[in-house]
Amino acid sequence: MNVFVTGGAGYIGSVCVESLCDAGHTVTVLDNLSEGHRSAVDSRAKFVQVDLADRETVFTAVKDSGAEAVVHFAASALVGESMTNPSKYFRNNVGAAINLADAAVAAGIKKFVFSSTCATYGPPDRVPMDESLPQNPINPYGESKLMFEKVLRWYRELHGLDFVAFRYFNAAGASAQFGEHHRIETHLIPNVLKVALGQKTHVEIFGTDYPTPDGTCIRDYIHISDLAQAHMLALAPGKSGFFNLGNGEGFSVRDVIATCERISGRPIPTIERPRRAGDPPRLVAAANKAFTELGWKPKYPKVEDVVRTAWDWHVKHPKGYAD
Repeated sequence: MNVFVTGGAGYIGSVCVESLCDAGHTVTVLDNLSEGHRSAVDSRAKFVQVDLADRETVFTAVKDSGAEAVVHFAASALVGESMTNPSKYFRNNVGAAINLADAAVAAGIKKFVFSSTCATYGPPDRVPMDESLPQNPINPYGESKLMFEKVLRWYRELHGLDFVAFRYFNAAGASAQFGEHHRIETHLIPNVLKVALGQKTHVEIFGTDYPTPDGTCIRDYIHISDLAQAHMLALAPGKSGFFNLGNGEGFSVRDVIATCERISGRPIPTIERPRRAGDPPRLVAAANKAFTELGWKPKYPKVEDVVRTAWDWHVKHPKGYAD
């Protein structure tokens, strides 16, 4: 297929573009490089540096690409920032995304794959979390993603724009070529590995008194290559709807730190801090719907596999894409 990918210079987008190119698809990447990196764009893809807020230019870029499908990753994605600057999140994650959806409709595109988030659920009523849970986001980031999910529902009904929306849990790991380098790093695994690399003195553990086996939060980590595989399956005709993406198994903060120590062979000092407001004790996906309806099956279900690929990439790229 001919696929138009927004945010293809970012962490998840770069690996998805790599996988699409490996599978023989023609790919155009749109990114404004505010968070992404030009060197993270696969050389086989065409690159256009455009901001989704520039409506007219977005329409032109989508039309000129000749795309048959859109895969939309570009978004603001820091929960804490969304609480202090909600305007940015509604403008980027809703307003700019509507520009892209309108451009897809104008170009006659019939498939739209959207990078959503488990943050649309808010604190879950039960775990593991399936798609039937009520969606009650507790921050503007989750709210903005939920709002665009609703936009897509109406665009399917009124414009015939079919869509797949993936609600991610914790993306992690790396491919051989592309890995995780955020200008502001909030994710646990890369921050722990920075200690192993000697770039930080310690890792902070926020909350050690949760009702979990070791007192620390439990999260579901999904390998970035498994995410990419799901997006390619979503491009198949007849696939539509909302899907959780996770491994269905949770690992605690202490589990992750211990795994990073084993994989790196280096000690990782920790400092215990009080709980952060709004951190649920346990977030684990039930991804049965993706298994049965998409035929998706994670190839890297173990946290050791996730950490090992991340560690290999960070050792080769200790400064990330700044190298």
